[in-house]
Parts: sequence; structure tokens; C-alpha cells
Amino acid sequence: MTEFVQADKATKIGWAEREAALLKNEAEYCSWGDTVHYQNPPKIFTGCEGSYMYDAAGREFLDLQMWYSAANFGYGNKRLNDVLHKQIDTLPQVASQYLHAEKIELATLIAKDAEKKFGLKGRVHFNVGGAQAVEDSLKIVRNYSGGKSLMFAFEGGYHGRTLGASAITSSYRYRRRYGHFGDRAQFIPFPYCFRCPYGKKRDDCGLYCVDQFARLFDTEYGGVWDPKVGVSEYAAFYVESIQGTGGYVVPPPGYFEKLANILQNRKILLVDDEIQMGFHRAGKLWSIENFNVKPDVIVFGKALTNGLNPLSGIWAREELINPSIFPAGSTHSTFNSNPLGTAVALEAMKMMQDQDFEKQSFEKGAYFLEGLKTLKQSHKIIGDVDGLAMALRIEICEPHDSFTPSKRLVDLMCDEAMKADLIVDGRKYGLVLDIGGYSKNVITLAPALTMTHAEIDLALVLLDQLFTRVAKM
Repeated sequence: MTEFVQADKATKIGWAEREAALLKNEAEYCSWGDTVHYQNPPKIFTGCEGSYMYDAAGREFLDLQMWYSAANFGYGNKRLNDVLHKQIDTLPQVASQYLHAEKIELATLIAKDAEKKFGLKGRVHFNVGGAQAVEDSLKIVRNYSGGKSLMFAFEGGYHGRTLGASAITSSYRYRRRYGHFGDRAQFIPFPYCFRCPYGKKRDDCGLYCVDQFARLFDTEYGGVWDPKVGVSEYAAFYVESIQGTGGYVVPPPGYFEKLANILQNRKILLVDDEIQMGFHRAGKLWSIENFNVKPDVIVFGKALTNGLNPLSGIWAREELINPSIFPAGSTHSTFNSNPLGTAVALEAMKMMQDQDFEKQSFEKGAYFLEGLKTLKQSHKIIGDVDGLAMALRIEICEPHDSFTPSKRLVDLMCDEAMKADLIVDGRKYGLVLDIGGYSKNVITLAPALTMTHAEIDLALVLLDQLFTRVAKM
């Protein structure tokens, strides 16, 4: 709990005045380009612990999105916080032209893990944020492919908002004002079975969507392939094996195996974006492990440091990243592989192994999903629930058909959840929710992997109350 939770009435009144001043200054002096305000006025939090956020009035909010899946291991994780404190007192800063042990040990751990799982030797390259790591991966792909700048990516896919990353992100609104820069993508429908773009049903479609992608290579008139020389104009396919911002959409069994086979036969690289789903969000360390394919490149970030430091990176096959093809200075950031981030990340990787977060994520996620399925039976506004491990989704629809997307109801839910007046056993709670989906009508759940079963039960009761309330509005 924060000091504000235990503060006296006078202190809270003083905070109310300060909060009003802060919001006034934010409106006047802060860029809004680096944030999204879901509420008006936007919420100011003052503390966090475990699965909870706190405000100055002492209200507690059960967080079901954990900083967009950056804090997988709970807020204020003591083991990781202690490592950060220790590193601050020993080697907090060093220029990247020099080395420090934590960088080497972290890269070695990740690379050896990938080699064991995929049978591929590779190397690890660090940066400071997910989008920056995507940019680095684009350089690696273009360099290896002889300068090809065309990529495949998914409809509903999200890879960041830097110039290069936004070019392979399907949302046009992220690049509309800035034009295209270098890399371009052809967007392929994701296997979104609840809203199949081909009107098929999951249980008998025969993975029709993959066959439609394969058709592009049947002749030269698909626009992507020269059959006379066996060369594609496209260098790589950027995938999220489970879509993040697109609404935590889980593909059907066999989809990625079939897709990967097409790519391998056409010598098109498979780049796996694990920025939101990595580090046991979907059970395995990498979500792609659930789908029996071998990526050529893995991009990661977010939960690598549990949100304590901006650190990201890529793993790539040796052929793509060895020093003879990708030499020193190919990319650079002053703060890449910084000792604070790599020290925490190294400890986080060790902690994941020690505490078997793979097992925890699968078990807790299955328990949570069963609860969501029960809620679906009671609420017509729930069109679909699905998930894999602790990556879960609730698709909110209009009650007359339980299918028409309802952004209206989801917006109401976010507003009502922030009132912190949902009551369980005489105690008031709020909920921190995130919105995703093609129509912004999906509640994407990324709770802490350290969440207890009691907290999952609490979340289900609070969601039940919230659904009941908004359905009447």
C-alpha cells in the first residue's frame, strides 16, 4: 500500500488540489502524442503493489492489464527490485562501447535457450524499446535479403509506431500523417475465427485462410512471386502468434505450421514479435512455441525487465546476425544493453526458471478462462471468450445478437471500472482494463502471472458486477 492509502483526510484534501493543478498543467504543457486518455479527466495513480494500483484517495484497483503486459511478475516484485537497487550501487552506468557481465550472461542465456528449443544457433542484440527492436529487425531482414523492403504482416497486427514499425502495423491511423518510410507491408487476414473474413467456421474450414495466402504464389500474377527464378519480392512475414492490440486473438491449431511451411519453401523469413506475448504471457517463454514452428527472428521487450527499465532486443539465426554480415555499429542506442536493464532482465530470466512460470501461467489461465466461460453464459453482451494461458479476451457485443461489436459498451465499462465503487464483501474496488480488437470492443486481459486464485475469483466477481451494470445503461 502507498502512503496515500493511509493518509489522513487533510492530506487527501491537499492531494485533490494538487491533482487538479497537475491535470491543468498536463492539458497545457504535455504532448498528448505519447499517451491515450480513455477517461476524462485521465486517472492519476500514486502507487502500485502486486496486482493492484492505488490512487491518492486510498482506492484500490485490481489491474487486469499490468502495463500492457510489461509487469508480468507483479508490481513491486521484491526479487527484481532488490537486483535493481544493488546494480544502482555497483555499476549503474557504462557506455555501450564497453562490456559488462550482465549483458553477456543475459544474451547467452536467451541464445542457449533458443538453440535448445529450435535447434538453431543465434545471437542476441539489445535496444531500449519494442518499436526500436522492430526497427533493428527490419535492418537485419533487409540486409540479409539484399535490400528488399516489402514485408508481409497481419491485419490487426501491431509492431510499434516508429516510422518503420508503423509501416508494418496494419492501423493506417498510426502512419496517416507521416507517409511511408522504407519498408511496406501487404496485410494478410489473421485467422480470427469468431469473425472469419471468409465466412468460414473454425471446425470445418480446413485452414482456408492459409490456402488463400498460398494462392499468391501459384503464378506470377499474384504479384509477389517470380516462378521462373523462384524469388519473392517479399523479404519476411512479421507475425504475432497471438495478436495483442488486435484483441488477443488465438489462431486455430495447425495454422502456423502450414503458414511456416509456405514461407520456408519460398525463402521468406518468419519474424516473431513477442513484445506483448513473450515471457510466459501465453504459457511458454515465447508464444510461438505453442505452435510448433521455428522463427528466424524473435523480437522481445516489455516484461523482460518487469517494466523496471526500458530494455528490448532481438534473437536472430546466426546466418542473419553474425558479425560478418551484421557488423559492429549496424544499429546503436546510447542506452541499449544498459547495466540496470540487463541486470534486472537476467534475474527475471532466472526467476522464471526457478518458479516455473510456464506451469503457473497455463494453470491459472485455464482457471480464469473457465470463469470467463461461466460469465458468458450469464451475459448476452459477451460474444466470445478465449485465451491461451494468461492471455485472455472478452469480446463485448450488442445484447440483441451477441455478435455486433459494441465499442459503446466497452467504453462504458472502462469509465465505470474507474469509479472504484464495485463492492465485494463490503470493500470497494476499481478495475484497470485495456481495450483492443479490430472494432475496439474487446477487453484484453493480461493479469499478473503472480496473481493468486483468490484474486482471479475477485476479478470474476468484479467483472460480473460490471457487465450487469453496463448492460442496463
